[in-house]
Amino acid sequence: MLFIDWQPSLEAFSIGNFSLRWYSLLWCIGLVFAYTIVHRLYKQQKIDEKKFEPLFFYCFFGILIGARLGHCIFYEPATYLTSLKGFTEMILPIRFLADGGFEFAGYSGLASHGGTIGLFLALMLYVRKHQVPVFQLLDNIAIATPLTACCIRLGNLMNSEIIGSPTTMPWGFIFHTHDALVDGQLAPRHPAQLYEALAYLIIFFIGYAIYRRKGLPAKPANPAPSRMTVGTGFYFGLCLAAIFTFRFFVEFIKKEQVDFEQGMALNMGQLLSIPFVIIGLYFMLRKTHNQ
Repeated sequence: MLFIDWQPSLEAFSIGNFSLRWYSLLWCIGLVFAYTIVHRLYKQQKIDEKKFEPLFFYCFFGILIGARLGHCIFYEPATYLTSLKGFTEMILPIRFLADGGFEFAGYSGLASHGGTIGLFLALMLYVRKHQVPVFQLLDNIAIATPLTACCIRLGNLMNSEIIGSPTTMPWGFIFHTHDALVDGQLAPRHPAQLYEALAYLIIFFIGYAIYRRKGLPAKPANPAPSRMTVGTGFYFGLCLAAIFTFRFFVEFIKKEQVDFEQGMALNMGQLLSIPFVIIGLYFMLRKTHNQ
């Protein structure tokens, strides 16, 4: 009686034959938040407006392509990398049917580590094309990223996916999916998606508060930048270190996403998080200057 019975509709709304899922809607909301915040940061830092407009497309396609390839390569290589059929389903949002036809299926597997790598590579292409200082760009994106990550995890919650391990805590969620079964029965589990969403929201507010206090570019009267001035890489480091440190520890109370993780001391999510934490700490702590 104390647990939360969780079985929301997957669809946020439908109009005729068109329906929009909560997951897709929350992805869009997260991107709109990031667009709005980074646009505001560009204006505060007096970066040319013409350089901002292309940024959204670089980020959108970098995240989407990276997240899709990351899931397929890191978590299901046997499915997607061993046949032409699997490789085609990895690239195109379709699923082949037994009768030889196919149907539109969307991209059902997306990995945050792959999305991070894809975003970084897309931003490097953007920097090369539009000549924005690389660390100023990375810091601005990093300030907004945790809020987008929060929205994506809320989308996972609405999909009842990436669930936690069984729990007796009164805030445990009873997810009505096959993955939630324990000995054939539905059992309350940690809402790991909600834990991550709340953590990322807090990380966003902390990063933005630091930026408002110490991150604005140095003024002519006080030209010496601090370590926390935007453009030093501090916010890029903070974002990576904070998000993936939390991701590392929350994995201990998550259900394995793929079968090969069973019995591993550290699962794939944790192994992939360690390099990001190290890179993040390096950029937070290094001695640097505005670039």
